[in-house]
Amino acid sequence: MSTPILEVRDLHVGYGKVEALHGASLTVAPGQIVTVIGPNGAGKSTMLNAIAGALPAAGAARGQVMLNGSDLTGVAIESRVARGMCLVPEKRELFATMTVEDNLQLGSYRRYKAGERNYGDQLDEVYRLFPRLKERRKQDAGTLSGGERQMLAVGRALMAKPRLLMLDEPSLGLAPLIVKEIFHIIVSLKETGVAILLVEQNARAALQVADYAYVLETGDIALEGPAEQLANDPKVIDTYLGLTRKAQE
Repeated sequence: MSTPILEVRDLHVGYGKVEALHGASLTVAPGQIVTVIGPNGAGKSTMLNAIAGALPAAGAARGQVMLNGSDLTGVAIESRVARGMCLVPEKRELFATMTVEDNLQLGSYRRYKAGERNYGDQLDEVYRLFPRLKERRKQDAGTLSGGERQMLAVGRALMAKPRLLMLDEPSLGLAPLIVKEIFHIIVSLKETGVAILLVEQNARAALQVADYAYVLETGDIALEGPAEQLANDPKVIDTYLGLTRKAQE
């Protein structure tokens, strides 16, 4: 059996006396899409930030995070990126007054700094995945639509050639047609070989594209299993999919 790209064991995250995550464990295998679904405030973004080493100063994490068999305890966020981990945060955090292409090139800065000669080699691949970004490459990022900004945030992360891409609420605030397009792109990303950890409130869309799923409720993993199995679980249907799922069938 191959080594997991990501293995999280007994992860606790606290803010002062308040514990937001209670001993969560999950695994992402190479080339796999794993999703974490759950309600607002369940601790999904906290989990991603803890894995990425990006918790705010007030937060403290304990537990073990392994990337490709290597323990990341005490490893800074920059070093986690250098080892192949990339997080696309919920707020996207683009440079609005810089062009689309300049934003993308910033994604390969670590590789440039490390002396990689071919640090810009991902640009053509990003443009293949996101032809709209190529069309708008000379526009300022601030002029893009919400869906295009999400594409740019993902494309910038891909410029670092990650082995693990973590997406925090990629469908947030987007129109239904754009959400469908974004999830189609997520499936395409899997075909490039990158493993994906997807945190998403849109449970239906997430379960459709994922291989394996975890349900996080108030800081605890309440359920886990193959995504198709969870999509047919009565509790998941009642709590997260509702009547609209039945109406689609």
